[in-house]
Amino acid sequence: MYRDLKYLIAYLLPLAGYLGLYFGGVWSFGSIYVAFVFLPLLEFILPTRGDTHAPEEEAARTKMRLFDLMLYLNLPLLAGAVIYLLHVVTTRELATYELVGMIVNVGLMIGTMGINVGHELGHRTERYEQRIAQALLLFGLYTHFYIEHNRGHHRHVATPLDPATSRRNQSIYTFWVRSVALSWWHAWELEAERLGKEDKPVVSHHNQMLVFQLVQVAYLSLIALFFGFTGVWVAIAAAVFGFLMLETVNYIEHYGLVRRKSNSGRYEPVLPIHSWNSDHELGRIFLYELTRHSDHHYRATRKYQVLRVFEQSPQLPSGYPACMILSLFPPAWFAVMNPRVDAFTRQLPSSTGGVRLASPG
Repeated sequence: MYRDLKYLIAYLLPLAGYLGLYFGGVWSFGSIYVAFVFLPLLEFILPTRGDTHAPEEEAARTKMRLFDLMLYLNLPLLAGAVIYLLHVVTTRELATYELVGMIVNVGLMIGTMGINVGHELGHRTERYEQRIAQALLLFGLYTHFYIEHNRGHHRHVATPLDPATSRRNQSIYTFWVRSVALSWWHAWELEAERLGKEDKPVVSHHNQMLVFQLVQVAYLSLIALFFGFTGVWVAIAAAVFGFLMLETVNYIEHYGLVRRKSNSGRYEPVLPIHSWNSDHELGRIFLYELTRHSDHHYRATRKYQVLRVFEQSPQLPSGYPACMILSLFPPAWFAVMNPRVDAFTRQLPSSTGGVRLASPG
């Protein structure tokens, strides 16, 4: 039980975010310092942990409410941070660097606490958890992610059909444009496809995408009512930074990995070899085990606290934060990752039917 309290460390990020809003000045960047300065440095020093929980532990861990409550708490914390940000920028005289710092500070919280946690809860089957997921995605103006990720990305990952799978030698900047635009468009297509099968009209309250867009407009209208135009553009700027953080994670998670086609033209099933992983424990904690991405794609319904390690899954050269920073410099990213992609691809066996788990810790 006590070892599971390690996930409370994830709340250091919102704590730093709130303190940044409160103190201002050079501290305005709050959560950025934690995620992209202290975390990468510690991950270079601390050892990785590639352990997997024994099968007999999984059922009990899956039912532990502590892990769910840790996720739910992100909603009020994030809502409070966004409201606090809007209050600060509309009532204080801020220097330009403070304003930028506070926007990216809360923007990072939107990406991690909002979209990342919304991603985890969006795979759950309970209706109230799905509603929490949608509420968290709202702050990033990324509610379409709930549709496209679950029904599009998980189906087409590691193929040219998936806009959220980065290709070898594709820069992060062209990937941002492609993934953001096409993911939004694909969500409309997926909803139209679903409604067609159910014989329901596309332009109706049955269309989740239409409802999501109206909710986002209502959200921004509410901000305009209480915080004016300044509040609106600040909320949008923080949301954009937030979803670009999500897309940067998407970029590093599947870079250059491709599912093979059979002679019939069908892609092989999604396997643990189709996602890059990182076993740096601090990054795992801060992102609720998102870095064990192979198992998430292999069994999307598995809760974060029981995600497993597979021996054949490809490993990133460092933790997620350091890789995200590296990806912003395409020549350096290509120099580090392309040889890894090529080496990993060459050593793949002709058949990938079986999967091998790492030893339980």
